[in-house]
Amino acid sequence: MDVIALVGPSGTGKSHRALLVAHQHNADAIIDDGILIKDGKIIAGQSAKHEKSRIMAVRRAIFVLPGHAEEVRTAIQEVAPQRMLILGTSENMVHRIARILDLPPVRHIIRIEDIASKAEMAKAAFFRLKQGKHIIPVPTIELKPHFSGYLIDPLQTFFRKSTKRRRRLGEKSIVRPVFSYYGKLVIDDSAVRAIVQRLIGEKDFVSKVGHIRVHHLTDEGEDRGIEVTCEVVLHYGKHIPTLIHQTQRMIKEAIEYMTGMVVHEVNIMVKTLYVNA
Repeated sequence: MDVIALVGPSGTGKSHRALLVAHQHNADAIIDDGILIKDGKIIAGQSAKHEKSRIMAVRRAIFVLPGHAEEVRTAIQEVAPQRMLILGTSENMVHRIARILDLPPVRHIIRIEDIASKAEMAKAAFFRLKQGKHIIPVPTIELKPHFSGYLIDPLQTFFRKSTKRRRRLGEKSIVRPVFSYYGKLVIDDSAVRAIVQRLIGEKDFVSKVGHIRVHHLTDEGEDRGIEVTCEVVLHYGKHIPTLIHQTQRMIKEAIEYMTGMVVHEVNIMVKTLYVNA
C-alpha cells in the first residue's frame, strides 16, 4: 500500500478538498478525523466530530482511544486499499497516525497552502470557527446513519444525467459537532501542576514535592504537547530508579487521560534524601 497525506492547520479546508486530492493522486481510501472512507463510504472508525469535547475529538482523530485503532486496522486489512490519503494538522500527526494504524511510512505530503488560496482558507476558517461547521468527505446519504441530528445544510447527494444516477465528484456533507456549541476550552498549567502535586504528594516514599514546571512544545505556533519537570525529596531506603520510573509512567498516563494533552516527557529530579533520626 502507498500512503500520502494532506496537511494543514485546523479549519483551512482539508476535508473540503479531500475527495479532489484523492482523485488527483489515485488514492482509493481516506483517513479523516478518525474514520476510514473508501469509495465514498464510511468503512470503519468513529468520527471525532461525534465527541462532546475538543479534547476527546483530538484523541479520537489520532486513534488513541481504546479499541479505535484496532477496528480501523482490521478494516484496512479487509478492504486492502492501494493508496491511502491521510488528513492531519501537521506532518507529525499524519506520521503518527500511519504508525498507529500500522501503515507504511508517508511517502508524499501535500500542503493545503499549495492547493488553496489564502481567501479560500480564510472562508473555511470562518465556517469552522464562527459557525461550527465541519466537512466530512462523503455523500449526505452515506453520512445520515452515522450523524443523525447533526447534519446542517446537506449538499445534494445525487444528480441526474440521462436516466442514471451518479455521484458527483467532490461531494461532501456538512455536520455541526456537539462540542462546537460549547466555546473555547483552556487548561491552565496550574491544573497540570495540581495533578502532579496530588499524584506525587500522596506517595509514602516522597517526603516533599518541590518546584513543578510545565513546558509547552510548539512548532510554527502549533501545540505539540508538553514536558513536565518536578523536584522531589525522597525518604531514604527505597530503590530510587524503580520508584521514579513508576511515578513517571503514572504521571504521564494521568495527565493524558484527564486533560487530553500529549505528554512527551516527565522529568523528575531527586534533590535529596530525607533520613529519619
